[in-house]
Amino acid sequence: MIFYGYHGANQAERELGQKFVVDLEVKLDLRRAGASDDLQDTINYAELYRAAREVLEGSPVNLLEHLGERICRLVLERHLVDQVRVRIQKPNAPIRGGIFAHSVVEIVRRREG
Repeated sequence: MIFYGYHGANQAERELGQKFVVDLEVKLDLRRAGASDDLQDTINYAELYRAAREVLEGSPVNLLEHLGERICRLVLERHLVDQVRVRIQKPNAPIRGGIFAHSVVEIVRRREG
């Protein structure tokens, strides 16, 4: 998923904005959906997209880590998944004194209890 947001520790990132690339993976028991062929028995990808969009196009934050935690929390709160993995890339991250293709953060959270 690709979004445009205004996140970053540098003022310029918050003023100009930039592209963010999000990979989202969830784990859950899919036997029921496999047998029923019914969307109600699985996760609707559009809902996962909306959760990521809500965070990435929402209020600016400093860190990719914070964005990842927010996405994980939303997905775990809204869906009956066992685990969520989010990977957020910031292409062409502005790093003083260097050239980076992108910076990346990956966070994995599991349902507790």
